[in-house]
Amino acid sequence: MTTLEQVEKLCVMANISFEEAKAALDAANGDLLEAIIYLEKQGKVKAPTGGGYYSSEKTIDSSAGAYKETCWEKQHYNHHKGKSFISVLKKIGEFCLKMIRKGNTNSFEVLKGEERKASFPVTVLALLLIFAFWVTIPLIIIGVFFGLRYRFNGPDVSCTTVNDAMNSAADAAENLKKSINI
Repeated sequence: MTTLEQVEKLCVMANISFEEAKAALDAANGDLLEAIIYLEKQGKVKAPTGGGYYSSEKTIDSSAGAYKETCWEKQHYNHHKGKSFISVLKKIGEFCLKMIRKGNTNSFEVLKGEERKASFPVTVLALLLIFAFWVTIPLIIIGVFFGLRYRFNGPDVSCTTVNDAMNSAADAAENLKKSINI
């Protein structure tokens, strides 16, 4: 026997008309899962993707002593949502670990002329720029005016564009100092 509640539930779940839902439930003798499978065979409903599933699991409501059907959409959505959230967190973690490894294998060097005055991992520079940028950036700028030069060095630093830009900034600071002194 088909109830109005079942027909409305099937209309919402399968995104079909009231008449189609009523016909599917009548063909399945009021079984919601069988009605969904019936509609799927007719091509009116697509099978769930991403590991979801249809379920006609019934639970007993202890207070009323009646059976309640669980909503397949909610099970599918929660299963898919939990899986994707965990995979996104995993990808973010892998990316962070990869960046930390690269930052630790490459270094940021401070030079005075040809002599290296300091060298530390790029990870340290990144942390300083994130958490103490109000100190780090002015120190780097002041260092340029005192004749310091900066460069990145390491196995992952194949592009010299950043080093060339830092050298041109140091050259511009030298030219500015010379023009002020003259």
